[in-house]
Amino acid sequence: MRNNDYTIRTMTRCEIDLAVEWAAQEGWNPGLADSTCFHRADPEGFLIGLADNEPVAVISVVRYGTSFAFLGFYIVHPDHRGKGYGLAIWNEGLSGLEGRTVGLDGVVAQQDNYRRSGFELAWRNIRYMGYGGGVCQTDRGIVPLSEVPLDEVVAYDRPFFPDDRRDFIECWINAPGHRSLGFVDGNGLSGYGVIRPCRKGYKIGPLFADSSEIADLLFCALKSELPDTEQLFLDIPEVNPAAAALSLVKRHEMSVVFETARMYKGTPPELPTERLFGITTFELG
Repeated sequence: MRNNDYTIRTMTRCEIDLAVEWAAQEGWNPGLADSTCFHRADPEGFLIGLADNEPVAVISVVRYGTSFAFLGFYIVHPDHRGKGYGLAIWNEGLSGLEGRTVGLDGVVAQQDNYRRSGFELAWRNIRYMGYGGGVCQTDRGIVPLSEVPLDEVVAYDRPFFPDDRRDFIECWINAPGHRSLGFVDGNGLSGYGVIRPCRKGYKIGPLFADSSEIADLLFCALKSELPDTEQLFLDIPEVNPAAAALSLVKRHEMSVVFETARMYKGTPPELPTERLFGITTFELG
């Protein structure tokens, strides 16, 4: 799109780094290797708006398979807000997603704006903060995820997400600095979690498991690798039944620091929320 002195186009790989930097300045605390895996998910899914060739707005509209997309990184540079750049890039991003269900994690204050674009609230995601360290029960079911065939990891992940994200998962579980663990029992892979270094502390995500006991074992194993002075974050879906995810964060004495509204435009996906203890990212779903 080009309109007078405002141009919207697909980001280059380096410009995704700029979007991540803007996200950091907004306090979103991105991971140190996020750019690489985000680009791997959909190289065409990141847009930048330029006024007189100066970056002023960004958005991501990452497509998964043929039926789903996730919207994130909706940021206008503080020096250029109130000029219409944000609405223009928002409309441009959504224009290429016809026929897909679209998800986003938005700050609560923007819910009404998103509703005007057809998004409806599904649940709240709550970010909890705690600290690393601790002594955890050992279990021989905990294994490095690298010991599990990628096809098995992708197959386990598939029900938790509305469409295929194999390329992203392959990058995410193997990215520099990321530590990925699985839980294997007689049924095969029954849970997995990933911890990654961020601008501040570490985040665990995703954390998927067939039971709260397995989720706690994975969480403990990931947490215990950090010093007890290191901040640790986990984003839990409030919709998790029986408050199992809430019990996990309370058991580990974590406190609320942030929340988002998970919203969908189109038919909302049916996800196994009883096994969803931590989402992957606010930016890509």
